[in-house]
Amino acid sequence: MKIKLEYVWLDGYKPEPNLRSKVKIVEYNTIKNSFLDGNFPIWNFDGSSTNQAKTGNSDRILKPVRHYMKDMSSTVYVLCEVLNHDGSPHESNKRSSIGEGFEDLWFGFEQEYFIREEINGNILGHKRNSLKGQGEYYCGVGHNVVGRKFVDEHTNMCLDYGINITGTNAEVALGQWEYQILSKGKLKGGDDLWMTRYFLHKVVENYGYHIELHPKPIQNGEWNGSGLHTNFSTDIMRLDGDEEYFMALLNAFESRHNDHIKAYGSNNNLRLTGEYETQAIDKFSWGVSDRGASIRVPQDTAKEWKGYIEDRRPGSNADPYKIIREIVKSLDVTQQIYDTKNMMTSFVDMDGLNGKYGTMPNDELLKEYREEES
Repeated sequence: MKIKLEYVWLDGYKPEPNLRSKVKIVEYNTIKNSFLDGNFPIWNFDGSSTNQAKTGNSDRILKPVRHYMKDMSSTVYVLCEVLNHDGSPHESNKRSSIGEGFEDLWFGFEQEYFIREEINGNILGHKRNSLKGQGEYYCGVGHNVVGRKFVDEHTNMCLDYGINITGTNAEVALGQWEYQILSKGKLKGGDDLWMTRYFLHKVVENYGYHIELHPKPIQNGEWNGSGLHTNFSTDIMRLDGDEEYFMALLNAFESRHNDHIKAYGSNNNLRLTGEYETQAIDKFSWGVSDRGASIRVPQDTAKEWKGYIEDRRPGSNADPYKIIREIVKSLDVTQQIYDTKNMMTSFVDMDGLNGKYGTMPNDELLKEYREEES
C-alpha cells in the first residue's frame, strides 16, 4: 500500500513566513515501524526558491517534528522544522528559538481571518449594495453570513486530523470568521495553529477564495480588524490561586510590552488604535473582562485568581512561535519578580512595616522599605 506524506514547513520570507508543502509517496511497508513510532524520514528541498538559501548551496533539510493523521486516510501531514545542511536550525526556524522551561503551558488561540474572492480580490460579501453595521454579522446565520460551507469543511478537517479545535463563529464583519483551538504543551500550541492555517489554505483552494490574514484589511469605515487573541496558563496559574503571582505576571508583561509588540505581526499598528476592541499599540493596560485592554483577565479567573489570561495584542498574521517565545520570556521575568518579592517578604517584618508606615498593600510597604534602606 502506498501512502502520501505531505511535508509542511515555513519559508524564509519576511515579515511573516508563508507555508510550503510537497508530497513524498512511499510504500507503507518500508516505513511501517518508523510510522508507528511517529518517526518520519528526513527530507530536503531547494531553499533558493523559498528565500532560505543561495543557489550555489541551496539544499535545506526538512526535519519532521509532528504529524497529523486521519483514520482510514492515505495522507499524513508532517510538520517540519527547517535545518541548514550541517543540521543546525535555519535562521527562519523560529520554533527552535522558543526558550526552555514552562512545559506545562496551555495555549488557546483565537484565529480571526477574512475570506477574499480570488477573481476580484473583494472581501467575500462586500460587493453588496448596502452593508449593515458590523455588529449584525457577529455569530450570524442565513443572509448575515457568507462562506459557511468552507468554514465547516475546514473545521471538519481539523477535527478529523486530531487538532483540538474548540469552536468557530462568524465575526463582526461580513466575510470575517474565527476559530479557536486549545493545545496542551508549549510547542504543540504553535504546531497546531500553523497546521490549522495550512488546512485553511488547502481547503480554500476548492472554493475560488483566498485567506486574508492582514490584521486590518478594511481601513475605510467602522470595521474591526483581525487578531490572534492568545489565551494561556501554566500549572501555577491554573491550580494555585495566587493573586500576587498574577500581579507579578501583569507587571512583567507591561515591562516587556515593546518586545511583545515587535513579535506580534506586521501592520498591527493599523489594528491596535485604541478603538474597535483594542488598546493603542503604544500603551499597555489590563482589566477584568475588558476587551479594550492589552490583557484581559476573565471574570472567572479574577474570582479566585486561578485560571488563564488573554493577550489581545497579537495580530491575525502573527507567527505563534514568536508569540510563545515572548510569553516564555515574560514568564521568566514573572518568576524573578515573584521570587524576589517573596524573598523580601520573608526577611522583612511586614507587621512592623505596617506599624511604621501605616496600613497599605505589601507592594507599597516594600517600596517604602527599599527607599529607606537605599
